[in-house]
Amino acid sequence: DNQCERILTKQLLRCGTSIGANVKESVFAQTKADFTSKLFIAQKECAETEYWLELLYQSGYMDRCEFDAIYASCQELMRILVSSTKTLQGK
Repeated sequence: DNQCERILTKQLLRCGTSIGANVKESVFAQTKADFTSKLFIAQKECAETEYWLELLYQSGYMDRCEFDAIYASCQELMRILVSSTKTLQGK
């Protein structure tokens, strides 16, 4: 129903936009630890975004083509964030 779709898309919007907000906030971090922390938060929000995308697709609110395109972008962003945090931690 529309109520369910609205709830899922609201969650997706919240965590999806949080990724960019945390990356933007990291630009003004006061320390390396603060910078790293913001990128880790962005990484967690990206993982949550993947979850909501999967739920929207599995519930039939997104078609396969739409899901594949958005999910692939989300996974690419996750790879960038993971690589960045690993580099910052010296791993």
